[in-house]
Amino acid sequence: MALTRWARLTPVAGVILLLGLAPWLFGTPPLFARATVLVAFTIGAWASGLLAEPITSLLFFVLAAAFEIAPPRVIFSGFTTPAWWLVFGGAITTMAVERTSLTRHLSALLHGRLAGSYRLALSATAMLALGLAFFLPSSTTRVLFLLPVVLGFADRLGFVPGRPGRTGLVMTAVSVTVLPAAAILPANISNLVLVGAADTLYGIKVTYGSYFLLHFPVLGVLKTLMLIEVSYRLFPEHRTLPRSAPETAAPLSADERTVAWILLVSLVLFMTDTVHGISPAWVALAAGIVCLLPGIGVLEVKSLSAMNLSMLVYLAGIFGVGAVIATTGLGAALSGALLRISGIMPGHDALDLAIIAGIGAVIGLVTTLVGMPVVLAPLAGDFAQASGLPVLTVLMLQVVIFSTVILPYQNFLMVIGMQYGGVSLKAGTRFCLVQAAATVIVLCPLDYLWWWWLGYLP
Repeated sequence: MALTRWARLTPVAGVILLLGLAPWLFGTPPLFARATVLVAFTIGAWASGLLAEPITSLLFFVLAAAFEIAPPRVIFSGFTTPAWWLVFGGAITTMAVERTSLTRHLSALLHGRLAGSYRLALSATAMLALGLAFFLPSSTTRVLFLLPVVLGFADRLGFVPGRPGRTGLVMTAVSVTVLPAAAILPANISNLVLVGAADTLYGIKVTYGSYFLLHFPVLGVLKTLMLIEVSYRLFPEHRTLPRSAPETAAPLSADERTVAWILLVSLVLFMTDTVHGISPAWVALAAGIVCLLPGIGVLEVKSLSAMNLSMLVYLAGIFGVGAVIATTGLGAALSGALLRISGIMPGHDALDLAIIAGIGAVIGLVTTLVGMPVVLAPLAGDFAQASGLPVLTVLMLQVVIFSTVILPYQNFLMVIGMQYGGVSLKAGTRFCLVQAAATVIVLCPLDYLWWWWLGYLP
């Protein structure tokens, strides 16, 4: 145990030493050299799991400030971006949902309305997973809520551990919870990282409505249908399934009705932000405050002490790394190197998009999909200039990338779902590879046509 602890501390000591010696070792300006070392360490630690994600973020904050790699307003800019406050407000409403029995009523929708069809069982699971993305901003909460429901559902259908049908239901639940949710703005951390970077780095305000229209028809609806089909083909069940007996749900309590109304009003405000102009961040924060108001909400003020601060610190670190990459010149240097070998040139939109997406996919294998926008967002301006595409188009292309998991480890929720649901690494990897291939071959061309029709491509 002691050896393991020292093994984890050694890289930290090493990076501190490198930060001090970097200007002389690398022969580059001190600021640039130190930024390179710190950013590489931070992203590497996140990708490898060397340290817990929030601890890595805190180390990034203190080392960046101590070695004056960037001004404090840049280092800690993650705490001021609207995307961070969107997650903060969403965390409060998620706690409110968890404190009530509202999830039981949601699970009754899955258990009580199924005919004897495996495809329909997969479809019902997928629809519930996608529907939850509109109401529960935390993808972790959605996975942890949905998995027990789906496993109980599998038991009722006779899908014992080891049966293909059980694997199919689990992979459908987890993949739909994680991947099509990339098309719904508040539903994934990667979405918020990207939108926060667009605002912080380029002054581009991405609204819920425009984001939804651009991504949800293909990456939301068609992606969900594709995931159902992949599960149906890879993990087939040919026998007729028993019809589920309807579940009798108790009437909603006063607290459950309150939370339901808060979620419904929030959803309406999210989807109409192009009309009223209020940022989704302030809608989410207001919803969280209502949950805490005495006499109205369902949470006590002391509930804030139970909030998952580690996730918020991790998210602020991701935003901060992106800002440091942009302000220290590290992003410009990296983009220059990538541009020189990429062959991107104006007038070849389809090829340019494919090259940029390919670069993003490779980076996603190293940084994981949550961290991918940290590296790519600061480079979007240079890629846009080289290709002649709008900066917004290059930024939004990242959604296509992080909505496609090539290997399970790229998204920790895929791994959690597989372990909790008893899915083997071989089966999970095969599922990820097939859905990634189907996305590239079928959905990417459709997405290209959809973007062209909407005017995002010249």
